[in-house]
Order: sequence, then structure tokens, then C-alpha cells
Amino acid sequence: MLTAVILISGAGTNMLALADNLPDGVRIAAVGADRDAPGLAGAQQRGIPVFVHERRDGQSRQAWAAGLQDRIDQFEPDIVVLSGFMCILPEEFVAHYAPHLINTHPAMLPEFPGAHAVRDALAAGAQRTGATVHIVDAGVDSGPILVQEPVEILPGDDEGALHARIKQVERRLLRSTLAQVAAGTLNLDALGGRSE
Repeated sequence: MLTAVILISGAGTNMLALADNLPDGVRIAAVGADRDAPGLAGAQQRGIPVFVHERRDGQSRQAWAAGLQDRIDQFEPDIVVLSGFMCILPEEFVAHYAPHLINTHPAMLPEFPGAHAVRDALAAGAQRTGATVHIVDAGVDSGPILVQEPVEILPGDDEGALHARIKQVERRLLRSTLAQVAAGTLNLDALGGRSE
């Protein structure tokens, strides 16, 4: 059984879609957030333990992340999934979980990294964007890519309409990725460079 902890910062729609359609061999041990995120209530309604680990005023990013790591490790996850988690994580945190730390991103990386990928694609006049699932490294959306799929930008698309279509692809790619890891057909250690 692949045990996952999922981190969110907002509505957690991708997390909830996954919880409602979990692949065989995958269990969500907990959902965590860096704030009182709306998606936590949905996780609780599905019987999933939740936690909030906010950064206190004056607290360093490293100290905050060390506390977050302690909270996550209580659930002994095999994999940690960033799903709309809007925090830059320090290198020590990433190294603790790598390469079993993955992220979904609403673009065809390396195009449009960062927090405003959908808006940036529209502003650039791109004809297509997409969705990516990748291993998290110390950079911003720069880790090894696991899977991608393009999404066409349609005439008249605004940020909301385009993002909604991308999320449908993100959900499918995330579910497929976790299913492959659980089944042993996707080896994150080999892709992420771990030599244990």
C-alpha cells in the first residue's frame, strides 16, 4: 500500500478528486495545509485526518519547514504530494523526501513555472499550455518531469476557464502517476537520482 500525505493551500479540488477516485494500492494518510484552507473540510468529510502548520510571524522558512516535516512524518508516508501548495520549500525539506516528493503544475514545464502559470500562458499569447507532474527539487518547478499532457488554449479563454480544463488533466495525470508508483511500474528513486 502506497501511503500518501497531500499538502494544499486552498480549495484542494485536485486532492478531493483523487480522494473520491483513489487508485488501487494508494491510501491518503493525511491532508496538511499551511493555512486554514477550505479543502481541509472536504478531506475531513471523507474521513481523512487533517492538520494545519502555519508559519508564525518572525519564524524562518527553515524552522517552519522543519516543523512541517515533523507533522508529515507522524503519518509515515511513502510519498508526499504538493497539490496547490503555494509555499517554496527549503532545500533541507526537499532533500528529506526526495525523490518521493511530487508536484502538479498547470503548464508544460519548463514553460511557465511559478505561481501564475495559467495567467502567464494567456499573457504570452500561447496557443497551448498543459499539465505536468514532476519530482520536486530545490528549484522552482524545475525537478524531473514524470508526465505531461498539452491543453489547447481556445479563443476567448480566460484564466478561470483555461485553469478548469487544465485541472481535469492534472487530476488524471496525478491519479495515473500514483497508480504507477503503487504498482511498482514507476520508480521514483531511479528518476530522482537516489542511489539507496
